[in-house]
Amino acid sequence: MKDEQPGFDLARLLTERGSERYELHTRHLNHQLPRMLHTLGFDKVYERAEGAYFWDAEGNDYLDMLAGFGVMGLGRHHPVVRKALHDVLDASLADLTRFDCQPLPGLLAEKLLAHSPHLDRVFFGNSGTEAVETALKFARYATGRPRILYCDHAFHGLTTGSLSVNGEKGFRDGFAPLLPDTAIALGDLDALRRELKRGDVAGLVVEPVQGKGVHASPPGFLREAQELLHRHKAVLIADEVQTGLGRTGDFYAYQHEEGVEPDLLCVAKALSGGYVPVGATLGKDWIFKRVYSSMDRVLVHSASFGSNAQAMAAGLAVLAVMEQEETVAHARRTGDLLRERLAGLVGRYELLHEVRGRGLMIGIEFGRPSSLKLRSRWTMLQAARKGLFAQMVVVPLLQKHRILTQVSGDHLEVIKLIPPLVIGEPEVDRFVTAFTAVMDDAHGGGGLMWDFGRTLVRQAVANR
Repeated sequence: MKDEQPGFDLARLLTERGSERYELHTRHLNHQLPRMLHTLGFDKVYERAEGAYFWDAEGNDYLDMLAGFGVMGLGRHHPVVRKALHDVLDASLADLTRFDCQPLPGLLAEKLLAHSPHLDRVFFGNSGTEAVETALKFARYATGRPRILYCDHAFHGLTTGSLSVNGEKGFRDGFAPLLPDTAIALGDLDALRRELKRGDVAGLVVEPVQGKGVHASPPGFLREAQELLHRHKAVLIADEVQTGLGRTGDFYAYQHEEGVEPDLLCVAKALSGGYVPVGATLGKDWIFKRVYSSMDRVLVHSASFGSNAQAMAAGLAVLAVMEQEETVAHARRTGDLLRERLAGLVGRYELLHEVRGRGLMIGIEFGRPSSLKLRSRWTMLQAARKGLFAQMVVVPLLQKHRILTQVSGDHLEVIKLIPPLVIGEPEVDRFVTAFTAVMDDAHGGGGLMWDFGRTLVRQAVANR
């Protein structure tokens, strides 16, 4: 009898080496990530997660108001999505032969298109940035034009094509030359008209609610932009990678504005169920038929792992759960409650400038205070690096109240809340109570918070 092969024991590996997580990252991956986490005191060791919560080794719970940058729309380890993945693995499907047509991609495409009935076809990739890359390629080929317009402060991904329509200079520096592009201000129809008159614009890519800073497109902008684009034979690309699948209280964020029907639509993140990366580009029939114009061009745009069975099963399970649990309506109600309770604090705290957003995508912006004592401290932070006060709020939310949040972008005094869409009133209560305590501490001159501010100032100055 032959000796049995040892196989692979994941549980044993994690038990033996899991404590090395930060050292392994420092040695083999992005060495600046553990450095940043140590500086902020974010170097926690999370042992498990479920729904909208993490737990550490001591059993302390942490409320997740970040959702993995929006990936965990249904929270972590939703039982329906887990079962779908077990089922598809147990089915031993003949996946990714590349010379057949499996049913799952068609079924997921059918479900997605039902939420955008003006669109006809879907391309499946593996991420949000791939979904954007697909839209850029399709727009350029279908129109025969090279240039893509985008908006200031936009974020559409970090691969070369999507980086070309990234509105943040810090991401673009050092990676040129990029695709021909032009930025306009979100809502600036005059700038859009000027660029379209040049006759070389393939399309405009836009987030209906920008992730950086949480700025919604002005009322009427998307509809009027769509009319201008079509008049000049260009297309509207809606990037719903973060805003789609219920995040803003409608299935897609563009649906907040009547009469808007994008020609191309990008989704990803939450479609994965938090398990298997997936991206999708939905588009009009005429665009797809121009790109795939003959059998010779059948593979002119493809992805090695696109439409894989695990990703398709996860996506189908996510959409089923959203329908059964009425996730979109729940996100709208919970988002309204959270935003209203936070907005009620604006008059109470001079450092709190504005609360804005849609659904469970909320921006909390801080601004220059009026009192002399706080103004001098604010000025000190701003002189070192804009965005430090928002970071000063994020840190005690985690350290003292075990709530994970993020600053909404580099040099922005904005905290962005994009929690799992499954949170309810208890989580709203917990966040508002914690945020109020942090604001009380900041306005009362709390020593620990402002001491940490001085640490951030020293770090910012050292990095110049």
